[in-house]
This record gives sequence, C-alpha cells and structure tokens, in this order.
Amino acid sequence: IDRGASVRVKNHHLSTPLSLACFAANSALAVRLIEAGAELDARDQNSNTPLLLACEKKLGDTAALLIERGSDVEASNALGMTPLHQAAASGLAEIVPVLIAKGADVPFSTIALINARTEVLKLAQRGSLGRSSLPVDPDPDGCTSVVLLPEATANGRLIHAQNWDWKVECAETSVVLSIQSEGKPDILTFTEAGGLARSGLNSAGLAITANYLESDRDYTQIGVPLALIRRKALECSHLAQAIHAVYVTPKSASNNVVLSHADGMAFNFECAPDESFLVHPVNGLLVHANHWISPIALGKLKDTGIATVPDSVYRDLRVRSLLAPKLGQATMRDMQEALFDDFQTPWSVCRPPRLTLNDNLSATVAMIVMDPGEGIMQVAPLPALNRNFTTYRLNKPYSKITSLSTTRKTA
Repeated sequence: IDRGASVRVKNHHLSTPLSLACFAANSALAVRLIEAGAELDARDQNSNTPLLLACEKKLGDTAALLIERGSDVEASNALGMTPLHQAAASGLAEIVPVLIAKGADVPFSTIALINARTEVLKLAQRGSLGRSSLPVDPDPDGCTSVVLLPEATANGRLIHAQNWDWKVECAETSVVLSIQSEGKPDILTFTEAGGLARSGLNSAGLAITANYLESDRDYTQIGVPLALIRRKALECSHLAQAIHAVYVTPKSASNNVVLSHADGMAFNFECAPDESFLVHPVNGLLVHANHWISPIALGKLKDTGIATVPDSVYRDLRVRSLLAPKLGQATMRDMQEALFDDFQTPWSVCRPPRLTLNDNLSATVAMIVMDPGEGIMQVAPLPALNRNFTTYRLNKPYSKITSLSTTRKTA
C-alpha cells in the first residue's frame, strides 16, 4: 500500500483486499485499506460486501467504520443475508442498533432477537459454562432512577427521572419513539434503535424506568425479555395492570423497575427471575441505583452486581442527600441538578466517558426527566458533556377526567 499498490484489485473470486481482510478477521489491515480508499461495497462471487463479512466475523470496529464511511447497510448476499442478519446471528450486539439507526430494513424476527439478545446470549453462555456457573457481564448496565412524589414538588406534580449508564456509543443510536395504537395509551419511550421500550411514559399517566441488578439466580430459567415487559407496562391503561406485568412476569435475569403514576404513586420493584421485592418511597422520594436494598431480598439471594458497579453503593445516597433539603419545593431543575452530580467523577452519578473495570468505554448515555401528568419527557444525551435538553410531548397527555371517562365506558 505504501508503495502505491492498488487497493481495488480483485482476484478470480471477485474478492478485493478489503474483503479478504474482513474474511480473515484482520481488523487492523481492514481499517488501513479503508483509509487507503478501498471500495466499500465491492461484491465477491457470493455477493458479500466487506460490511457483510465484517459483521459475520464480529469485527465491530471495522463494521462501525464501514457504516460511518457510507457502506450500504441494506446490501444482501446470495443467501439473502443483510449486515443486520449477520450481526444478529454472530452476536455482534453493539452493531445491531447502529445498523437500525442507519435505516436497515428489519424483519419481525430480527426485532424480536434484538429485544431478547441479552437473554439469548447469556442463556447460551450459561449452557456452555454448565449449570453451576454464572455468565459474567463484561458491560453491566448502570442507571440511577429517581421519583419525586407530588407532595415533594413545588408544583404538586410527580417527576420521574433516570440517568442511563451504558456503552458510550449508544448516545448515537438511541431514539425517542412516539407510539400511537388503537385501544391503547399513547407512548413516549427513550430506547435504543430497534428496542421496544426502555424509559418512558404514556397517556394514562404511567411512567417507567429500569436499572441493572444482578443476583445468583440469574439465567437459571427462561423468562420474558425485559424490553418486552417494559413495553407491556407502557401499554397498560391502569397502574394495577402495569404492576402485574412487572411483578409477576417470569424473567431470565434480575432487574430493578420503577413504576410511577401522575396521580401520586410510585413503586420500586427489585426483580429476581422468579420473585419480586417491593421498595417504597420515603418522605415523597424514591431513589434506586444498581444494588439490592430490600432486606427481604438480601436475606434470600446474593447480590453479585456490586463487583462490576461498585459506585452504585453511594450513587443513590448522593442523589437522596441532594434532593432531601428541597422536599416540598423541589422542581424539575432540582431533579436535573441532582442527577448532574459529579462526586467521585468519573465514578459518579453523572458519568463522563470512562473505562469500566473490564476496559470497555462507558458513560451516562442520557438523562431522561419525565412529568407524566403533563406528558413531557426531557432528554439530554451524554449529560456529563452536554447540559442541553430536548423536550418531547405526548399529543394527548394524561388527565383525570379522560381516565375516569374511559373507566366508566369500560365498566
């Protein structure tokens, strides 16, 4: 290459140097060829492009660079496989939302796999390790969730918020979905591209956030993927229905779910795969990070997550201490400031991009602040670096009159 050799030549199989580098899983050479001007969408005799091969061989950095440079995300080979198919099939999870965000054509089966990918991969890993071994999560989700009940706020409206901590690249592939379905509440949800729901609210006054939890019961059974449970809760017209969906649905892994309602209720459910434990607000304030706090739960299972998210044990304390003096007069701005907390940065409530204990780049991907009574969601991507919020609104926000009318008609 340095002496001027062509990077666009093809052999008798129609393979270019870039195609061969991807096929050989040589990421360093592939990147060098891309930088030297290799043809990005050249097809070999099986109609494979470099992007297809990079996704098949699990070359995440190479695939990301090819997508960034404009490679065709909808190209299909002789078997009908697209880059999205290859990435999902090979377990290249970080590239799946990137491809969707770039407009890849997505069949229903792929969407199902995207929303169940963690459960599928972890259950498969557990099977390969043996029933006595638990799979280790190298990239644990973070998150700090907070609810201020109406008696704690200046305007008497409930505020529900979250810092979502995960892979820093998710800031580029996350979206806010506005969902309208006949016979169901309208929904706003912040999620990864292709995801059914993560944090969100609906026109029935419900709001939901979810935090990473881990226990020694994880991946010992097959359960409903967490993304589907969150979406089910957001499709509910009544708080009791949403509680039922979260509390009793069997899961494959532990998770913490915070449910709130605009009329002044909030519940924290620490969910093991086969059992849920309830944590109530105290003095109108509910805060939860990524460790188990229910005494009943801690008496029945082992918290295995603190080993990978040790900062969890003080993140909830920091947010609670910052909001406690404001109770009774707290505002949405106070909620934001508490979640901007940089105590012990970069191991802080608001996490700038930093390496995890497993040397993966992590950050607070977004701060999401919701007023379910007004149908408002405010989102700030990478809030440790950016304090600008975008406001999203439901077309038909919750009202008690509408809710009571719907209830009478149903009855």
